[in-house]
Amino acid sequence: MLGFGASITDSSAWVLQQLPAARRAALMRELFGRADGGLGLSFARLTIGASDFSRRHYSLDDTPDNAPDPALAHFSIAANRDDVLPVARQALAINPELKIMASPWSAPAWMKTSGSLIGGTLKPEHYDAFARYLLRYVDAYAQAGVPIFALTLQNEPGFTPADYPGMRLQAAQRAQLIGRHLGPLLDARGGAPLLFAWDHNWDQPQEPLAVLADAQARRHVAGVAWHCYAGDPAAQGPVQAAYPDKDAYMTECSGGDWEPLRSGGLTLQTRRLIVQSVRHGARGVLFWNLALDLQGGPHSGGCATCRGVVDVDPHGERVLRSDEYYALAHASRFVRPQAWRIDSSEGGEGVDNVAFENPDGSRVLVVVNSAERERSVAVAEGARRFRYTVPARSVASFVWPAPAR
Repeated sequence: MLGFGASITDSSAWVLQQLPAARRAALMRELFGRADGGLGLSFARLTIGASDFSRRHYSLDDTPDNAPDPALAHFSIAANRDDVLPVARQALAINPELKIMASPWSAPAWMKTSGSLIGGTLKPEHYDAFARYLLRYVDAYAQAGVPIFALTLQNEPGFTPADYPGMRLQAAQRAQLIGRHLGPLLDARGGAPLLFAWDHNWDQPQEPLAVLADAQARRHVAGVAWHCYAGDPAAQGPVQAAYPDKDAYMTECSGGDWEPLRSGGLTLQTRRLIVQSVRHGARGVLFWNLALDLQGGPHSGGCATCRGVVDVDPHGERVLRSDEYYALAHASRFVRPQAWRIDSSEGGEGVDNVAFENPDGSRVLVVVNSAERERSVAVAEGARRFRYTVPARSVASFVWPAPAR
């Protein structure tokens, strides 16, 4: 396991940076540290340029009058220096094991058929410039003290947002970009950062399969990134079975007002992401915004009813810990980076579970009871046996030391 975490979006970083320094430090220790019951988050995602959870729309190579800039002379990460970079550095200082990936929502407008960050697709004549743009980001962030361990080519390439940055890329385009442009540049750098395919929903497994079927693209792809907004975690299985050397990662899932009442959201998120996604091969799990304000913002288009892992009043004392916070707590507090998922029997109706072996040999078992009544579960490993009654619509985690040899 790589770990569990959330995205440090522009909005998340901005909200956290509005807090007084002492409050921000305490909350960051709670999220990324392990002392005093901290979550110990060890996986995070950044956006390359703006997403819907940015205060304005921008890319990292905006030009006057949208003039083409294939030399990337206008490239700059200045937009991230006050918010995203200091928050990411603070997270890394608290948890040096933190792995950070990054995804673009759109290429710069001058690279696109729409001439805008909204809509359109990438012009073929700018495939090479886009590949170099992504790696300029990686290099600039490394120089700023934030190493990027993995990229995706495009966030949600099968979706065209109407009011925030996005860019549709068909499978053939993605394969060509990876195989003939970005991949060779990665090879020249020794294969770093890693590249994950897809970065969209479970309901279209044929999309990553189409890219992986291209031999030239496949050799550069380390894994497949999935989102939760349509389909089922089981879709990860056939893709990994077809290409067992390509890891799976759950890279985005937001909670929001559309979910059931509080305990329903907790069991739903834990069952689908922490249990089922991992049982179907995910090495890492990311929720969407790490932090938002109490109005679910700031945002510039897109989701108006999303929530963060925490929702924060920057000018008061309130911190609302969401269902996603507690789902992460059940896993990330106990499952250490480099743990292995180990086999465990399926539960009964309404009961799901996933088990892990930590590097020190200790065991972790996460059990979700989605049923409307309490359920008794029996746990056995060698001579260790116990029974526990899991309350209705709740989650329980168990930790025990390595079995005696």
